[in-house]
Amino acid sequence: MDDSDPGMDNIGLSAPSSLLAAQVAESRVFFLQLAGPWRERVSVVLGGWELCRPDYAVARRTYPYVVLELVTGGRGWCWLDGVEHRLEPGVCFASGTRTECRIETDADAPLEKFFFALAGSGAVRAVGRAGLLGGRARRAAALGELRELAEDVTREGRRHGPAATAICARLVEVLLLKIGEGPVRAAGAGRGEVVARENFERCRSLIDAHAAEWSRLDDVAVAAGLEGSSVCRLFRRFLGVSPHQYLRRRKMALAAAYLLEKGGRVQDAAASVGMEDPFHFSRSFRAVHGVPPSALVAARR
Repeated sequence: MDDSDPGMDNIGLSAPSSLLAAQVAESRVFFLQLAGPWRERVSVVLGGWELCRPDYAVARRTYPYVVLELVTGGRGWCWLDGVEHRLEPGVCFASGTRTECRIETDADAPLEKFFFALAGSGAVRAVGRAGLLGGRARRAAALGELRELAEDVTREGRRHGPAATAICARLVEVLLLKIGEGPVRAAGAGRGEVVARENFERCRSLIDAHAAEWSRLDDVAVAAGLEGSSVCRLFRRFLGVSPHQYLRRRKMALAAAYLLEKGGRVQDAAASVGMEDPFHFSRSFRAVHGVPPSALVAARR
């Protein structure tokens, strides 16, 4: 997200591209209602996911909306009204319309993050309740859950359905509530807790990066350098699901995005996430999303 144009406060529907940073390698973005009045208490006016380039550096003094950001990969730094924060997976931060905000990525590990620009009568209050205003950032618990919620917001925003504005608004409110539940590391947490959380986040990140090709617990365990039983305990402890369940959900999220964006045959979507049996794929898809993959194919027509 970038704001180098002093005329941004008067942004209108005719110039949405000026609301986005240019130094991104990949992105999936959406635009909803950029100009008010906003009917939702917390309205998502634009947002999405972006993979930053190594030269990503943004500085802004003002912005038309409150901006919520969730780091899901890479490393970097941000300064909010002069307060410095280290950015890494799980860190959430926000800036108000008059927040002096600077964001930089580590060139060796470019940032990967979701961002949502918010407006409406309750936007500032909702972000403040999550503990993200006043120059503050926080490491949120259950990054996997937050990532899924952010993916849901992005998917619904990009579908532009008749209820997209309302759906995105509700999902972002849930996302903020989740962020505000508490920091990843409780006060007084010992070294063992810290190491366990770091191991879990490494396993989760590995699954996120390789969900399309991995299918077994051993794949995760070998890559993380841990015993399979240890990986299972970590996922049960920090996410409340097994690593296999999480892997399946990530596969089905990728498959849903494939069908919505590219269409094609169900067997092609199955192959894109490493599943050779389209019938097994369809059963898994329905179990996760509540509808068969053919429903998403039909939705594109």
